[in-house]
Amino acid sequence: MIDRGGFYEGVRPIHKPMVFKKITLIGTSDESFDAAADDAIDRAENTLENVYWAEVEEFGVEIKGAPEREYQAEVEVAFELEE
Repeated sequence: MIDRGGFYEGVRPIHKPMVFKKITLIGTSDESFDAAADDAIDRAENTLENVYWAEVEEFGVEIKGAPEREYQAEVEVAFELEE
């Protein structure tokens, strides 16, 4: 019997397998942690294809040796690999 979705009852639709790669980026900003994370995510979206998600892993601030505080966000970005 076919259900409303067009699939046979009890049979799942076939999905293509997806493979993702995760990379770590470190965004920086002299304004805030949010701006540092946005920097990393924006760069990933502008330079990588098929970006699916991002996870902020750590925050840090460079104090010594920097004329102003430099906010840093370590971000893991996942994107789908093409076949």
